[in-house]
Amino acid sequence: MSESGTPAATRPLDDNAALQRAVAALPVWAYEAGATVLAEGTRTGRLLILKQGSVCVVAGGIEIARVVEPGAVFGELSALLDQPHGADVRTLEACEFYAADAAVLLTQQPAVLLYVATLLARRLDLANRGLVELKGELAAGASPGVVRSALGKVEGLLSSIGAGYIRAGAGPSINLFA
Repeated sequence: MSESGTPAATRPLDDNAALQRAVAALPVWAYEAGATVLAEGTRTGRLLILKQGSVCVVAGGIEIARVVEPGAVFGELSALLDQPHGADVRTLEACEFYAADAAVLLTQQPAVLLYVATLLARRLDLANRGLVELKGELAAGASPGVVRSALGKVEGLLSSIGAGYIRAGAGPSINLFA
C-alpha cells in the first residue's frame, strides 16, 4: 500500500511524462481496417501499443476482446517470453501503433518496459484477487452459477490486454496510459 492507502499495484506510474516521451520516440506503424496486426502462432519479437483506432483480439477463432483506448499493449507476452503470439489482433478501423522490439526495450526503453511490466503486474494482482474470491465462494458452497461467474472474472483478468479492453462481463480494464 502507498501512504495514501492506494494499493501499489493499482497506482498510476509515478513519471507518466517520461513514459509519454519514451513511447512517442518509438516508430509508428499504420494499418488499414481489416488488417491482421499480429497473427496467432507467429513470432515477431515485438510488442505494439495502440496509438489510435480499435481492434479485436481473436484466440482460437473466438473473439475475446475489443480494444478501443490508446495505451493498450499487444504481443507483450510473446515478445518478452520469446514464444508465439497467443491470438490474432485485427484492426476494426484504420489504426496506428507504437512498435517496440523486445530486445530494444530491454536495453534502451526502460520506461516503456516498466509500463508493460506494470500492466502485467496489475493483471496478475487482479487475477490473484479473483482466485481468492473464487476459492472463498467454493469454500462457502456457492452455487455453480456463482462459481462460473467468479471464474469468468478471473479468466477476463488473465486475458486482459491492458488499457481499453472490453469483454463480456469484465468491463474496461485499467488504463495506465492516461
